Formats: sequence, structure tokens, C-alpha cells
Amino acid sequence: MESVKKIEKLLEKYFEATTTVEDEKRLRAYFTQEDVAAHLAQYKPMFNYFSNAKEETFTKLETLSEPVKPRIRYIYRWVSVAAAVVLAFGVYFGNEYRIQKEVERAQAEYAYQETKKALNLLAENFGRGTEKVAYLNEFEIAKQKMYKNN
Repeated sequence: MESVKKIEKLLEKYFEATTTVEDEKRLRAYFTQEDVAAHLAQYKPMFNYFSNAKEETFTKLETLSEPVKPRIRYIYRWVSVAAAVVLAFGVYFGNEYRIQKEVERAQAEYAYQETKKALNLLAENFGRGTEKVAYLNEFEIAKQKMYKNN
């Protein structure tokens, strides 16, 4: 049995990561025995865990029930079906969108033609009004001449 002072020094080296394999074996051996110093008892579960974990082995073997290739084919089938459905929706809603845009374009063309007619009518009437203003302007000039002569 090792002295408590040596174990304390080994613990310091262990926590500084400077121990050798032999030092770690001595620490494990000390902490696996029953009588451990009271102030070092807190480290006992840690070293017992390391000792037990080292002895554990994986024994369960898992067998593959299904080959990988059929599963991939199954996924590709569903992906292709989903792609076909998306394509069908795209064609249907794309055609509906195109028809809606054509109707909107026809309505805009009709509104443009009607506005054009209304502005032409306004321009004609405005032209007639300017002719009459020209006559009034000549009348005003003649009146000014008459007043000046008097």
C-alpha cells in the first residue's frame, strides 16, 4: 500500500497531465481498494469509472435487414412522382396566369383606346375655342386703335 503523500503527489501530476502509464496504474490500484483516505474519497468514483469503462466492450451486432439499393430506388420513385406533380401544377397554374395576363392586357388596350378618343375630342374642342379667342384678340386690338384715335 502506497502512502497518502505519494498518492497526493501522483494526483497533482495526474491533473497536470504529466503522469506516466505506471503512475496511472498505481492511482487506479489505490482507488479500487476499500480503505481510501477520507480527503481523497471524492476521487474514488472517477477512477472506478475509468477502470470499469476500460473493461467494457461492444457486443451487439446489428444486421441489415434490407439492402441499400432497393431503398434508394424507392426514394427515387417518390422523388420522380413529386417532380411530376409539381410540373403538372406549374403547367396548370402557369396557363391560368398567362390567360389572366392576356385578359388584363386586352382591358388595358381598350382603356387606352377610349382615353385616346376622349383626348382627341378634347383637342378638337380646344382648337375651336382658340379660333374664337383669336377673333376676340383682333376685336380688342381694333377697339384699342379706335380709342387711341379719339
